[in-house]
Amino acid sequence: MADKIKLLLVEDEQTLADIIADTLSGNGFDVRVAYDGEQGIAACEEFAPEVIVSDIMMPKVDGFSLADRLRRSHSHVPILFLSARSSVDDVVEGFERGASDYLRKPFAMSELIVRLRALVGRAERHQRDDRHSYAIGSYLFDYDKRLLSRGDCRDTLSAREAEVLRMLADPIGQTVAINAILLKAWDDDSFFAARSLHVFITKLRHRFADDGRIRIVNARGVGYKLIVDE
Repeated sequence: MADKIKLLLVEDEQTLADIIADTLSGNGFDVRVAYDGEQGIAACEEFAPEVIVSDIMMPKVDGFSLADRLRRSHSHVPILFLSARSSVDDVVEGFERGASDYLRKPFAMSELIVRLRALVGRAERHQRDDRHSYAIGSYLFDYDKRLLSRGDCRDTLSAREAEVLRMLADPIGQTVAINAILLKAWDDDSFFAARSLHVFITKLRHRFADDGRIRIVNARGVGYKLIVDE
């Protein structure tokens, strides 16, 4: 039998947490449960999960703050937010704070399982890839560490920022279709995902603001292109 996927579930509604844990345990996951964000941070250090499922509205440390803190030391671990907060602004903020995916409550367990397996599979594919570093103008992009550096200045990118930038940088100057980016980085090419992509493109443009030669352009509404002017 294949090894189970190590999953950390952070959910303050104990009854719901126990139901989710029982179901996932019977579907190929080794589940550790934390009932607030503070417990979640401690459990992550001890348990070393392959994927994290977290609520957002929790006592002590909320889900957004949990993601902020875990991204500093566990940047490679995908995080799926599971929350009743379902407005567009909430979901976009979730992705900006480091989420790899977002599922609204109420939800179907079958959908949660499919999304989690996709996240773990994508993380494993990223780790196997041979290409790691990209020179972009005066910047160096380390995909594995999700670091964008210029001189002594370093920025840590979110998982999706790193994936989008990698697609644009490999190779520089080639138009990458919006649909391809969405399916690769979001596993979803819906209108909502496209709107979220626009937010990420804007953030990446700001990160390159100190080198005027670097541009990320919309190629006639078909896709995006990273350009470094000579």
